[in-house]
Amino acid sequence: MVAFATNILITRYAVARLSVEAGFLVVLATSIASAALIAAVEFALRAAPLVWNWRGVAWFVASGVVGTFLAQRLLFDTVRLLGPARASIFHSATPVFSLLAAWLLVSERLGAYEFLLMGVVWAGLALTHERPGTGAGTAPDQLHKGAVIGLLTIAGFGFSNAIRGVAAREWSEVALGTAISSVAAALLQLAVTRDRARIGEQFRRGKPGGVALYVGCGVATTFGTIFVTMAMERVEIALAALVVHTTPLVIFPFSVFVLKNREGLKRRTALGALIVLAGIALLALR
Repeated sequence: MVAFATNILITRYAVARLSVEAGFLVVLATSIASAALIAAVEFALRAAPLVWNWRGVAWFVASGVVGTFLAQRLLFDTVRLLGPARASIFHSATPVFSLLAAWLLVSERLGAYEFLLMGVVWAGLALTHERPGTGAGTAPDQLHKGAVIGLLTIAGFGFSNAIRGVAAREWSEVALGTAISSVAAALLQLAVTRDRARIGEQFRRGKPGGVALYVGCGVATTFGTIFVTMAMERVEIALAALVVHTTPLVIFPFSVFVLKNREGLKRRTALGALIVLAGIALLALR
């Protein structure tokens, strides 16, 4: 949770210094390098040999496509449009989709109680979304666009959580699997990037420190991904996702006390966040 919250906070500064399109390539390259380094250190220190598992590799590739290529890219846009605090609220609702995905993929059952609490989480999200004209410093059309992208983001993260949990249980090579998933995402991103000259221009026009900040995002994302995957080997996928995505516990104090509430967060937003966290806590205790 701390790793993903750190990623959201760094993203706030990164998107102001370098475009998301160029920065995302930096994040992917950093994720590949850092995960591969961790895997290399692990193999050097342990006695057990590497046993290749194509089925597990396929699951990790799928998690890279859904979670890294789609969801992580959309998260940058969500932070840019809504700010880190509101983006973290959407991020914290990811377990709703993780519960559904775990039910579909590994038969972790959902009952009436879980569905009721999912409704509580959605009610909290609705409160955090300002009505047109009431968001401080944020245009209504920007709020609506950010809300749509935010929902797509948490759906991607939610389903990728379940996919990653299946991958770890199929093939317990978490660091190497994370590197493989990042490679898959990077190849897809390169495939859909048509105007390479424009990317080069974005790097040249970026402000100082932009690349370094995106490197920080990549490192934070890598550690967060590895830790949550390790957790999913040991507890229910849905429960691990619930704990990991309580990022407002870190983001809200930072936004209010360090950023001096520049996002114009109101009591309505705080109430919505508390409802979201209450729903997640009750789900965790189920």
